[in-house]
Amino acid sequence: MNSTERPRLAVRSPGDLVAAVPYLLGFHPADSVVVVAVRGRRVVFAARGDLPEPGADPRPAARRLAEVVARQGTDAATVIGYGPAARVTAAVDAVGEALDRTGLLVLDALRVTDGRWWSYLCAEPECCPPEGTPYDPAASEVSAAAVFAGQVALPDRAALAAQVSPLGGPVRVAMRRATARAQHRLAGLAGEAAPVRSAGVAAVRTAFRRHRRGERLGDDEVAWLTVLLTHLPVRDHAWSRTDGRDADISLWTDVLRRAEPELIAAPGSLLAFAAWRAGHGAVAAVALERVLAAHPGYSLAVLLDDALRRGLSPAELDGWPATAGPVLRRRKRRPRR
Repeated sequence: MNSTERPRLAVRSPGDLVAAVPYLLGFHPADSVVVVAVRGRRVVFAARGDLPEPGADPRPAARRLAEVVARQGTDAATVIGYGPAARVTAAVDAVGEALDRTGLLVLDALRVTDGRWWSYLCAEPECCPPEGTPYDPAASEVSAAAVFAGQVALPDRAALAAQVSPLGGPVRVAMRRATARAQHRLAGLAGEAAPVRSAGVAAVRTAFRRHRRGERLGDDEVAWLTVLLTHLPVRDHAWSRTDGRDADISLWTDVLRRAEPELIAAPGSLLAFAAWRAGHGAVAAVALERVLAAHPGYSLAVLLDDALRRGLSPAELDGWPATAGPVLRRRKRRPRR
């Protein structure tokens, strides 16, 4: 399940809402059920889940999705299913019923298939014809406004995941050599806590300073940083300096993609935190998926993953950094499966 807060978009029709969803999520959904929540007349939140497999009970996933949306303090929501009717209808019905039980008003329930949308709640042929209503996202004023605001809708979720995937070829060879040099350099500190933390603080500050000036770190700098981030005091110092700025997201994306596989846990988690703070829940989700696939027990990734799955709003971390760790740990109720 992915949830995200994005810059607010005004919509006037189901077609506008369908056009807005890819920009709310950051990618064009497929085989998905999406809940778009509103406060007043503004779209303020979107959460996505995969459609259940054929024959599976859609109610457990529907309850989880509804719980995430209900925590956002919104007034009402629309449910949109993407895919064939045979898979979408039961999932949309289950989510709608789960939202009803939370007390949220369900404004509409839609199905989107092959460039057309249908409403499950409207039977008026004048506005909801039985053959569906075609829509063209490229011609929508909502899409134009989203693009003007700098929002991007990638072709699919795989394209989003590719943005945090490891770089290969000559980059990988160069980074392997740079990491070996960094590990040899770290060994020279004899594993003593104070020198390691001091070196880590210096490396983190240099990385932030240079990246915020628009400069890219060299291979040796990235390798040294990733090696030092394996030490929790260094990782936590980097965490305390990370927020939702574009420069922070860019920095940790670059470090994650260039890091050796055994060293991705810290930069991937820091990217997830920065993206989540900025309201890019889908980016945070794909970063955490990569980290947890390789390092399933990494504590910061587990905490952030739990926060995303439960729909914890980044706004609850106002006053960061002092409140972040306690809030995340307080909200974590059970270990990741």
